[in-house]
Amino acid sequence: MKTVKELLTEISESLLYIKKKYPVSYKYLDENPITIPNMEHPNISTEELEKYLAILKDLIAKKEAKN
Repeated sequence: MKTVKELLTEISESLLYIKKKYPVSYKYLDENPITIPNMEHPNISTEELEKYLAILKDLIAKKEAKN
């Protein structure tokens, strides 16, 4: 299992890739690089990060398959 830091790095890289290569799709992700949680110490599990990363990878794979 990957660490939170590894997952966040991979998510960031995937988002940057989508933003550069597929800017039209990126705007529909509703990503905000300056997100401030409304909780003092938000707890996000590695499972949630893995699911989100899988969604991003799936989006990339579908876009690349069309090209």
